[in-house]
Amino acid sequence: MRPMERAIPATLLRGDGIGPEIMDASLDVLDALGARFDWDDQQAGAGAYEQTGDPLPQATLDSIRKTRLALKGPLATPVGSGFRSVNVRLREAFKLFANLRPAHTYVHGGRFENVDIILVRENTEGFYVGFEHYIPVGDDPRAVAEGTGFNTREGCRRIAEWTFEYALEQGRKKVTIVHKANILKVLTGLFLDTAMEVAERYRGKIEVEDKIVDNCAMQLVLNPSQFDVILTTNLFGDILSDEVAGLVGGLGMAPGGNIGADAAIFEAVHGSAPDIAGKGIANPSAVLLAAAMMLDHIGEQQRADVLRDAIERVIDDEGVRTGDLGGSASTREYTDAIIRRVRNT
Repeated sequence: MRPMERAIPATLLRGDGIGPEIMDASLDVLDALGARFDWDDQQAGAGAYEQTGDPLPQATLDSIRKTRLALKGPLATPVGSGFRSVNVRLREAFKLFANLRPAHTYVHGGRFENVDIILVRENTEGFYVGFEHYIPVGDDPRAVAEGTGFNTREGCRRIAEWTFEYALEQGRKKVTIVHKANILKVLTGLFLDTAMEVAERYRGKIEVEDKIVDNCAMQLVLNPSQFDVILTTNLFGDILSDEVAGLVGGLGMAPGGNIGADAAIFEAVHGSAPDIAGKGIANPSAVLLAAAMMLDHIGEQQRADVLRDAIERVIDDEGVRTGDLGGSASTREYTDAIIRRVRNT
């Protein structure tokens, strides 16, 4: 496959723990694909905190603001530092309102076959806005804990419009709106009502249904094939996205995209796994699949499809799997197998 005509500027965040080694593996595969990026290597996470005193340095923010595109490894927020989650700060800084979490079966032979679900999570509102405090009673300063969330009609409309347009572009047939409007009648009722208003514009093009979140969680493990695209709120999306990852082999096979009007950050959503860092046994699939999403985003869908097919063929046809997938391949052996597949396409 010919290299891309021009190198695309992008920010690279190697991450903490196993991040640097799985990122190195991913960069090798991208090179084999002929996917040319002009990488601006920046720091974030616990390593950045040790070097600069801030887990999200200004230089990193400036780089993403310039390139508007980033590939990110797993980041650790320093314990006891007083800093909020780096991932949350990135979403807020760049208004990354859409969290895209696809779940596709690459590891065959499990309980479920042919899972192909796209979950879209609203990324900036809901209960994750951080409005929490304690109410003292008597001599107990933490007698009552109170937290509030908010959804705006504008934010609900924005994520709904984005989801339905994305579903059309991807040739999807159905969107399931997930909520808890039977109990959280105002907070998630606004989300449901607004999403349904947007859905009316797509009548005849996309089937629409809604499900209460607890029923959705049950239905996902009973019959995941009934789902196509799931649209939901911040908190419910956080929970359900890990559930759908569990249907296809766990977080090691789970990429994510955080997308806004001015930037897009693609990532491995699993943790930094410091217990296995440096041992050469980490699974790079999540970062590789995030890189495939990034290729889709810049219009290089053919390369993205080649990469995803190579991952599936290496795992399924060749049986080359890292330990978390039931195999014994090292990071390097698994990566080399994917590179061979890519080069033979």
